[in-house]
Amino acid sequence: MTQGKRISTDIGEDALHSIRALGAAAKAARLAAGEGQAAAAARLGVHVQTIGRIEAGEPGVSVGHLVGLLALYGVGVQPQQAS
Repeated sequence: MTQGKRISTDIGEDALHSIRALGAAAKAARLAAGEGQAAAAARLGVHVQTIGRIEAGEPGVSVGHLVGLLALYGVGVQPQQAS
């Protein structure tokens, strides 16, 4: 996986789980809104492949794109202190 700015999966299982959960939440919100990936990409101003990468939970996706996609569908993200 050397393409683009994709990062290693050495970031830890907890972080990967969180990224995947956010991606799944973004996909669920988009589907609940009745929009396809192409419409979401146009609204966010990114390539449709970026939407797919976000929803797949790829760790190298820009946090701005991830949070932006969630915000398009009214899903907020609040930081929490690790326990």
